[in-house]
Amino acid sequence: MALTPRETILKAFAMEKPERVPVTLFGGGMWSIKDYGTSFEELATNVDKNVDMCVAEAEKIRSDIVYVGSGFNNFHAIALGRKSGVDVKYREIGAPDMTSHVVNSEEDLSRLDMEDLFREPVIRNVMDATRKVKQKIGDTRLVTMTCWGPFTLAARFVGEEAFMKYTFKKPDFVEKMVDFCADLLIKLYEPLVNDGIEAISIADPTASGDLINPKQMSRFAVPPLKKMSDWAKSKGVHTILHICGNTSDRLDLFPETGCSTIFFDQKVDIAKAKDALSGKMSFGGNVAPVHVLLNKTAAEVEAACREIIGIAGSDANGFILVPGCDIPPTIPYENIRTFHDVALNWKYE
Repeated sequence: MALTPRETILKAFAMEKPERVPVTLFGGGMWSIKDYGTSFEELATNVDKNVDMCVAEAEKIRSDIVYVGSGFNNFHAIALGRKSGVDVKYREIGAPDMTSHVVNSEEDLSRLDMEDLFREPVIRNVMDATRKVKQKIGDTRLVTMTCWGPFTLAARFVGEEAFMKYTFKKPDFVEKMVDFCADLLIKLYEPLVNDGIEAISIADPTASGDLINPKQMSRFAVPPLKKMSDWAKSKGVHTILHICGNTSDRLDLFPETGCSTIFFDQKVDIAKAKDALSGKMSFGGNVAPVHVLLNKTAAEVEAACREIIGIAGSDANGFILVPGCDIPPTIPYENIRTFHDVALNWKYE
């Protein structure tokens, strides 16, 4: 009997040999919303429509992983900032943003109440949608809910420019912020884990190789990620991590996060990633979402996917075919279909 998409991706996480190349988008919320004909603002209040969209798009897209709540990550900071006047800004195109930042000091941090997470209706709705999607298709596909990573979430609370400066000027404060955010995200996921969710999905773009150096990443980004992944492992749950930018100079740090897999940006040399991580952790990458998936023909997409699999995934070493980041909403479906077809038809002996 053929493995289900869920079983295929779980084998990759375990660095076991599946029947074919595992394949998934990362997030995909903006693309799915445009394709389905809805909006973030509508889905924020309509659980059933969110569920219907996720289920319908999962069948159409055919990724091994379904990411509920993709694009709603800012609400985890918005929820705790409501009492200080933080609000949500919906956009015609793009994910909802927060209107202001809320933390400038340890005193500000001490006033944040983690229980405000569950007082936020949008968060409750996304969590309910996650449960219902898992009930509908969780036996077939791996269902997860998305969040920012601790470093990125901390920067959302503080403001990115100030937070980058604080890594030099107030490093102890940065450490307190990222630790708080790790605890906040564990609190967020705990009810879902208790209800049977099998993976947490973390995007940590502010920990990008284009923004912080390996020393900063080791001090500020790795420890809170490990705190989250250690907690997840203790519950029998996987941790999916994506970090933007060129992280080729810190590949040795990714096993230290304890995450089940790392999805690489298109800037990373996937051959070097394979050499560094083979036998240590699962990894995925890294078809360029704009240069290839958006701007190339289906035949060129196929060639790019085949090249990456040939370099990094030909020997079934825990490799997963993934775009280099979340995808633009304007990518033609033909290119998304071709991207998946290459992996779905690439059988291992």
